[in-house]
Parts: sequence; structure tokens; C-alpha cells
Amino acid sequence: MSHDQFNNRVAAPCIIDTGTVVNKRDIQRLLFDLGPVRYIHLQDGKIYSQGEGYVLEVFADRRRSTLIANRALYLNVYSFDCLELKQSPEQGTYFELIQDGRHLQLIPLSNPLQEQLGRNLNAAALDAVVDQVLSGNWDSQFDEDDSAL
Repeated sequence: MSHDQFNNRVAAPCIIDTGTVVNKRDIQRLLFDLGPVRYIHLQDGKIYSQGEGYVLEVFADRRRSTLIANRALYLNVYSFDCLELKQSPEQGTYFELIQDGRHLQLIPLSNPLQEQLGRNLNAAALDAVVDQVLSGNWDSQFDEDDSAL
């Protein structure tokens, strides 16, 4: 790539905490690991439904629907024109999927940093238990070997 081609390239968007996301892959990445959420479905500014659920699947398929039922959310990024990242003092960052007059707000009920820390702690605890079991097993084998002498 020549120097001129490099300088004429448009930089990729950078959105931090607030902004509008239109790229379907970016929307999918943002929603992929949401987990438990509070959702609010608005149509022309009026609340039609709300509740809590769990994001089970986020996909991009022009022939499939977004479905919310039985506390399960199956989100198709092609059901929406864009996603707005918003900030609220009460809720922190939340996501608003928009398609014409329909808005689907998704408010995360968990913190990915805390969940990752919990996973790391659980993995460390499991490693410690396995180490104790293995070292206990080795100790008992050494004791059996010593008694056989």
C-alpha cells in the first residue's frame, strides 16, 4: 500500500460510552455477552412491554425474527436500523435498538468486569482444590510405598 493510499483511508469509527452504531457486526458484538437485562419496548414513545430476561442469542439473519418470550431474548440485529449507546445516572450504560418508531431498550443487570473477576476467582479456587487433591493423592501413595518397605 502506498503512502498516499494509507493517508486517504477513512479511519474506522470509535464510539466510547455514547453514540450511534449502525454496523450490524458491531451491534452484534456489543449485544453478544449481555446476559441478564431489563428490557423496555417502546412504540412511538409509549411503553408496550417491559420486563427482565436473559439474552440467549444475538444473530444477523434477514429471514429470522427478534423474539422475546418467557424471559428469553433472541435478538436479530437485522430487526433494527441502529443501536444507540446511552448513559443514565441510575442505570449506567444501556443500549437502545431502534427501528422506525420502535425502540427496544436493554439495560444490563450484570457487570462484565465483576463476572470476569468471579470467573477468574472460581478458576483459581478450582485449581487450588485440584492441587490439594493431587498433592493429597501423591502423599497417600508415598505413605503406602513407605509402609510396604
